[in-house]
Amino acid sequence: MTYKAPVDEIRFALMQEAGFERLIAGGKYEDLSDDLIDAILDEAAKLADNVVAPISWDGDQKGAQLGADGVTVPESFKQAYKQYVEGGWPTLAAPVEYGGQGLPLALSNAVTEMMNANIGFQLCPMLSNGGMEALAAHASDEQKQKYLHKVVSGEWSATMNLTESHAGSDVGNIRAKAEPQDDGSYKITGTKIYITYGDHDMAENIIHLVLARTPGAPEGTKGISLFLVPKFFVNDDGSLGARNDAKCIGLEEKMGIHASPTCVMAFGEEGGATGWLIGAENRGMACMFTMMNNARLHVGLQGVGVAERATQHALAYALERKQGRKPGAGKDDNEAVEIIHHPDVRRMLMTMRALTDAARGICYENGVAADLAHSENDEAARARNDLLTPISKAFSTDIANEVAAIGVQVHGGMGFIEETGAAQHARDARILTIYEGTNGIQALDLVGRKLPLGNGKVVRDYIGEMRETAEVCRQSNNPVLVDVADKLGDAISILEETTEWLMKDGKPMDVLAGATPYLRLFALTAGGHYLARGAYAVTQQTVNPQFAQRKMATAQFFAHNLLSQCGGLATSVKAGNDMLDDIGLEALVS
Repeated sequence: MTYKAPVDEIRFALMQEAGFERLIAGGKYEDLSDDLIDAILDEAAKLADNVVAPISWDGDQKGAQLGADGVTVPESFKQAYKQYVEGGWPTLAAPVEYGGQGLPLALSNAVTEMMNANIGFQLCPMLSNGGMEALAAHASDEQKQKYLHKVVSGEWSATMNLTESHAGSDVGNIRAKAEPQDDGSYKITGTKIYITYGDHDMAENIIHLVLARTPGAPEGTKGISLFLVPKFFVNDDGSLGARNDAKCIGLEEKMGIHASPTCVMAFGEEGGATGWLIGAENRGMACMFTMMNNARLHVGLQGVGVAERATQHALAYALERKQGRKPGAGKDDNEAVEIIHHPDVRRMLMTMRALTDAARGICYENGVAADLAHSENDEAARARNDLLTPISKAFSTDIANEVAAIGVQVHGGMGFIEETGAAQHARDARILTIYEGTNGIQALDLVGRKLPLGNGKVVRDYIGEMRETAEVCRQSNNPVLVDVADKLGDAISILEETTEWLMKDGKPMDVLAGATPYLRLFALTAGGHYLARGAYAVTQQTVNPQFAQRKMATAQFFAHNLLSQCGGLATSVKAGNDMLDDIGLEALVS
């Protein structure tokens, strides 16, 4: 399946659309030269192009297997993971004191997008990265010294053990138990489901982060604690000891990401798994959200990676597949032409490209905001990061499904046939809108928690920044940019008015009912903002003329074909809950 890491596009989005230079200006990363950034992106592209992306099909066809000794993954995945670790890629943004390189998350995210050309593979490093974040933020000094170096290096992986079969997204309903022991440890018992890379043979040890309840803990989420449960015990000298009472007892049969083992994990089938408390008792959700917030942005990047690969795949097919006469050909000209000559196919391909580029801009800005919040303790940046995280996760994964589905359509009947590989993108993308908090939950988070930040100042400041982008484009006197500015300005006005309605006039149930279309309205406007930024930037510097033409065309196509949806989305937001109540259950179940 076709994939070439779009290094030029990635670097441009990072620098010109997401404002990466703000990190350099802040002083913490002043040694991060353009040459070093280019070297990192170029080397990552080699690994993605030559090692990680090509094994996606092999992983899909062979899948993970559960045997008597545990879970095994395809040999190609083991070899790729070995190269990934030996190259130091897990360490990019990790703390220096634990063996990391201390580079910006935003730069690491750019590398992560490339590796997400094979999300079945990248899921393992993604979960480990989240585990590293949780341990760095909440573990004791002793725990950090014992476990964190190996997780940072990638020699050990990490998992998030949250979901139970009866609870699902209702985390407060979990029943896993943690009984305190005289030596300060806990005996963990319970079963967890949907545990990504809960067992595998790529890393020599797995550090499970497990949510459980201690005796007498309060009901709901207030009574949940987080525990560190290693697959193998770690001796004082760092060597591995005996196997813990934690094992995979089943693998889920999934529609996609076949190479990624999704495990049913049993803790304590032989008396109790030994674990150690991370952070304070009954503060497990706060610890876990450190991991989940990190993971939500990374899932957004998975969406960008899948969408990029699906777009490249469809474009390559459209350039080769011949069918139908060239539009406008004479009646005697029956020579078949490549399908890219047909307007509807070009429309589909441009939709794929525009949605992918828009999602990339949102995710990359999100990463820069996270870095500014961390490196400079910038409260405004922290608020921007909080605002953008649900949008990055939900929009990028929604468009991954849309783009992958369009990719199948470009292939026609052959898209439905597995051998072309187009179907795998659609199958793999489907989970992205569900895990790490469904996209409906992201929409509720946006309207319920993020719009009220700073009494609405955070979202209003962001909308103001979008207006500045539109005005800069309008003042350029470039006819394409002025056209983009007009359409973007209309979308911003619709978003602003709808946002104010939600914050001031919408009843609580109306706000909940309109959350999902509002998130889409917000994301489309934000995507147009970043594409407009990029289109303006290519008029202000010397770039490859073909690249400049592409950026201008993408921004203009997005403005006319996607920002045009904003008015209808605003109508959906304001439809309110009364209409849903008026419909009644009878209309659904009769």
